[in-house]
Order: sequence, then structure tokens, then C-alpha cells
Amino acid sequence: MNPLDIPAYMAHVGVAARAAATAMARAGSREKNLALTELAARLRSHGPQLAQANAQDIAAAEAAGLAAPMVDRLRLTPKVLETVAEGCEQLAAMPDPVGEISQVKRRPTGISVGQMRVPLGVFGMIYESRPNVTIEAASLAIKSGNACVLRGGSEAIHSNLALWKLVQQALVAAGLPAEAVQLVETTDRAAVGRLIAMPEYVDVIIPRGGKGLIERISAEAKVPVIKHLDGNCHTYVDAQVDLAQALVVTDNAKTQKYSPCNATESLLVHEAVAPDFLPRMGAIFAAKGVEMRCDAASKALLAAVPGAQLVDAQDSDWGEEYLAPIISIKLVSSLDEAIAHINLHGSHHTDAILTTNHPNAMRFLREVDSASVMVNASTRFADGFEYGLGAEIGISTDKFHARGPVGLEGLTSMKWVVLGQGEIRR
Repeated sequence: MNPLDIPAYMAHVGVAARAAATAMARAGSREKNLALTELAARLRSHGPQLAQANAQDIAAAEAAGLAAPMVDRLRLTPKVLETVAEGCEQLAAMPDPVGEISQVKRRPTGISVGQMRVPLGVFGMIYESRPNVTIEAASLAIKSGNACVLRGGSEAIHSNLALWKLVQQALVAAGLPAEAVQLVETTDRAAVGRLIAMPEYVDVIIPRGGKGLIERISAEAKVPVIKHLDGNCHTYVDAQVDLAQALVVTDNAKTQKYSPCNATESLLVHEAVAPDFLPRMGAIFAAKGVEMRCDAASKALLAAVPGAQLVDAQDSDWGEEYLAPIISIKLVSSLDEAIAHINLHGSHHTDAILTTNHPNAMRFLREVDSASVMVNASTRFADGFEYGLGAEIGISTDKFHARGPVGLEGLTSMKWVVLGQGEIRR
């Protein structure tokens, strides 16, 4: 099929994906796990070929003047390949969620009613930069019994094609259809437009990339989308708190890594503890070069911190995802004010309270409207691997189906099953 004829090509991909989904839904755990271990072995044995393909993308990216961080995201280093290979093996070792029947209850009529976990069917994934995502998405699709259509960024096309060939080899070696994982072979953006508008072939779309990409997909898709737009995560330091612990956790939540969507971007501090907490926290941020965008009250408390980079916060700062060594800081007078601020300005991704007051902690868990809500822990833990999901295909801030890190169970749904012995309704 000619990838240049976008409508015909994408229809062909869709038909093949739908057929493969039927085969994957009936595949046993043994076949799926074999495909994953075969893929891991191929990733390790094809290092030179993958490096050669990756070098083409790196050279093109540098020639096009891509920023150094973007070029780094393209690199398929031996460490990156080993990490994704180990990820495949970890998924193979995990229990298979497909076919599990739960919540079975006997009804007075004699029937037994329960729920069975089943694959979603076909998911499309649109992503940028990192070619390792090709393997992460493919491996999750295989284990969850789905078919998937992958569309990576044009800057990683050679790397993605090389990785995809290994995925298809592994599927065939395990007796599964090669079409269970398909990669869109054209860099034409029109292919994305077709992929997100084929509900007859695709059950859900998962975009993974910058806010601009996700906004476009969400606005134009005719297929349900699992996504999050922003990661404006908050850490709230309550009036009653272990100060030493709060300093360590807040530091980690902001500075352990600046670029992930689960890094804390906004710090709220109760005014009762602020005089003790903020100058010490500010000194830590100052030593690490973190710019602090402050309301008037927090700026006054931080003014004497040596080397502190203090900026007057604007209204826009309360909702900003910086992905950089910048944090907004605001004092609040109560837990109610903190919760209201987070629900108004947050992105419903991840928010944490640091407190020794148990009732306040429980209120925060109940009332903060976010996909992940934490007590006395760094927001950086909002991750599929850290949650014990084995891997994640993305984070969802939606409220239906999947919420938070989306792993194997997020790529399945529940259907009702009824078990009877000839009962009839009277």
C-alpha cells in the first residue's frame, strides 16, 4: 500500500488493526509473554542496526538546528535500549489482566453476575521525539491484548521504523499477527488527521507530547482521547507539619528533575508555618538556582535569603507549568484556601499535602480534584512504574475510564458477564 495516498493507506492500516485486535483478544498469556521476551532479545542483539538508524535521525536533527535537549531525546543509547528491553521482560512477568472475572455475585434468581476485564481493541498513539516510546507502547499493547497504530515524530522516523521491524518479528515468532503493532510509515501530518478520525477502526487515541500537540488532537479527534494537557502540580505545606520532612520532600518534588509533568510547579504554604519554613526552603532553592515567583507575603519572608531570585508573581503564574527551575509561591490562611486555589488553578494532575494533621490529610485527599493526590510524599512519584503498574503509556486527567498513570488495566475495560444454568426471567 502506497503511504503517499493518505486516505487509502490509513484505511488499509485501520482494517488490518481491527482484524489483528480480534486475534490479540483471544491470544493466551503464553503467546503474549513470548512475544515480549522475543522482543527483549532482539533489542539486545540488534544494537548496531538500531544505532545506524538512530544516527540518521541524529544527523538530520542536528542539521535542522534542533535544540540540544531535543536531540538528546532522540538518542537510542545502549542504556536506553537495555531499559526498554528490561521493561518488556518486566511486563512478561506481570499477571495478565485480560479475562479476569471479578465481583461475581449470586442473584436471587439463580444467575451469577460479574465483570470481565477485556482489551479496548485498537488504540492509536501519537507521540514526539523519544523513539523508546515505540517499544513502550508496543509492549503494553501486546500484554494488554490490544492492537495499536503508532505515529511517532518525523524527527525519529528511521529509529522508529527499525524498532517497529523488531516488534513485528517478535510477534510473528510468538504466533501473533504482525499487524497487531503498526507504525505509520509516512511523516505527512495528514496521516494524524486521518488516524484521529477513524472511529470505525480505532477505539481510543493517546497523544503523548507537548501541549500544542495534545490540544490539537483533543480538538479534532472523532475518537475518544486519553490525555492530560498540563502538569501544574502543587505541594501544600500545612500549619501542622514536620518541618525537616517538608523541606526534603518539597526540594525533591521541585528539583529532582525539572522537565517531567509530575514536578511541583506551585508551592502553597500556610501562613502559620511560613516564617519557619519559607526562609529555609528559599535557601535550598537559591542554592540550586531556582527562580521564585512570589506573592507579596512570601516575598517579604524570602527577601533576606542570600542569592534568592525573587520575582513578583503574576496571575498567570498560578496556573503555569514551567518545566524549568522556576516555582510559584503563595501563602494561604487555611486548608480551605489551599484546596480552593488548587482546584481553581491546578491541572488536575498531581497535588500533595505535607501535614501531621490526619483530618486535614483526609480532607485534602477527598476534596482536591486531581488524578493523583498525595500525603507527605513527593509529587514526582506520580508515575506508572512507581505505582507498580510495570509501565505506563501516559497520564490521564480525564475522569472517565482511565485516570492518572495509564498502565495495563488502563488499556482494558470491564464488561458484564452473566453465568446461569437455564434460568429464565419471570
